[in-house]
Amino acid sequence: MKAQEICLPSENETKISAPPPLRITDYFIQQSARVEQWLDRLLPGANESPTTIHEAMRYSIFAGGKRLRPTLVIATGEVFGAEEQALLPAACALEMIHTYSLIHDDLPAMDNDDLRRGRPTNHKVYGEAMAILAGDALLTQAFITLTKMRGISPENQIRVIAEVAEAAGTIRALIGGQVLDIENEGKPATAEELTAIHRAKTGALIRCCVRVGAIIGGASESELEHFTEYAEKSGLAFQVADDVLDATATSEELGKTAGKDEAAQKATYVSLYGIENARQHAEQLYQEAIAAVRQTGRATERLEAIARFIVERKN
Repeated sequence: MKAQEICLPSENETKISAPPPLRITDYFIQQSARVEQWLDRLLPGANESPTTIHEAMRYSIFAGGKRLRPTLVIATGEVFGAEEQALLPAACALEMIHTYSLIHDDLPAMDNDDLRRGRPTNHKVYGEAMAILAGDALLTQAFITLTKMRGISPENQIRVIAEVAEAAGTIRALIGGQVLDIENEGKPATAEELTAIHRAKTGALIRCCVRVGAIIGGASESELEHFTEYAEKSGLAFQVADDVLDATATSEELGKTAGKDEAAQKATYVSLYGIENARQHAEQLYQEAIAAVRQTGRATERLEAIARFIVERKN
């Protein structure tokens, strides 16, 4: 079998310099375009045999979305002047993992959803079997992509791969959080149980994005601790905001089916605290997140703006 050829940018694309002031919405647009260019290079082409699986992978990857997770990798790496040739493959790998989780989450055996990012879900277009395989393929492709990082020491590359693998796993991580979420459907949950679910299901990948950006950039252990706290608080704030949106926004606004959590009798921050108290909780988490990252003395204004965006977003 012929090894997959991946076309990377030229060696002239080296450092990501400190960015000029830019509105956070414009920054997301800018970084989304960069991420999508790299994703197009790093994924097998739609015409590559077997074509159906590659079409299915690309269908979900290029379905839109905020690109929050890869943007967090980039924004964190920018704080330290990270190498683009290491930073962008890592950002793309984490977006691949996120997208795989969405494909599987929408399956009939999971959340059974027909709509994602305003489009029919993967299994509605390609069938359940191909959707399962598309998710599996994206997860695998993520780790192929992490081997393509350049301008990073072998030790830090191994560290990044380990961080990503652990975040995608079962112990206080993505899959483990989904298991807890399924097992707690229809059951009352305490605040501690709800936080445990979402620190894993949603928070682990967000935490990983920030830590990976910092590791690639060469953060000290002390700085990494502060950035990790920022990520953990922001990850929980993301989920609280998500629960509020599920209860208050329309399907058209969300790009996915609204009210699914209540219909499935899932434990949410809204069911536990109510809408207004949940919003206040998200605001408190935001304040704690920016307080943590400011302790580094680094130029973290963009990460602070991303945390604010997480709390105030409309979809």
